[in-house]
Amino acid sequence: MTALHIYKIPRVSYERAHSWQRERVDLRHAGLVGDALVLLEHPSTYTCGRATSAEHLPQPAWLRGRSVHVVEIERGGSVTYHGPGQLVGYPIIDLRERGRDVHRYLRDLEDILIAALRLMGVEGTRREGLTGVWVGEEKIAAIGIHVSRWITSHGFALNIAPNLDFFRAMRPCGLSGDQVTSLEKVLGHVVERAAVEASIIEATKMIWQVELTVEAMSEL
Repeated sequence: MTALHIYKIPRVSYERAHSWQRERVDLRHAGLVGDALVLLEHPSTYTCGRATSAEHLPQPAWLRGRSVHVVEIERGGSVTYHGPGQLVGYPIIDLRERGRDVHRYLRDLEDILIAALRLMGVEGTRREGLTGVWVGEEKIAAIGIHVSRWITSHGFALNIAPNLDFFRAMRPCGLSGDQVTSLEKVLGHVVERAAVEASIIEATKMIWQVELTVEAMSEL
């Protein structure tokens, strides 16, 4: 059975997490480390993938005076918001050992999120032609990945209880930010991050059939 090491980290800057991913990708490609999944939270940050256009971003007047970073990155997709109340997952996975199938990998991430939501009593679904997970007409999880030399980085962001105003201010890939929801909004009560992490971990084991080790760390 393939092994996967999961790191649980509290809040860390996007820039630090990005740097860690690059380092880990190089180590994974060289065979010096195994597959990993990092679960963490970021301060308020807009990340701009390769498909981002100026009209996708919040207006400068809206951004003015708000404590939020804007970062350009190499993953696919358009603008995405990360912030407090959101669980972000970065799998560093060697696809050379998984059939070198990027599309299957994307579907696996969706399957993991859908299975995790089901464990929490929420029915998540796909949308034809789009990547991510929805509850009804509203998006609850975003996915954006990068693959270099068959090693993955970036990943998914699941909304637990973020400030949805940050989503309403952007227009990613033509979607309205009003079409975004969170676990707390769907369930109508407070949801602890630890419970969401436990569901993601259980769903990952179920979908990928991997042997897991889990480590809590104070920082990357």
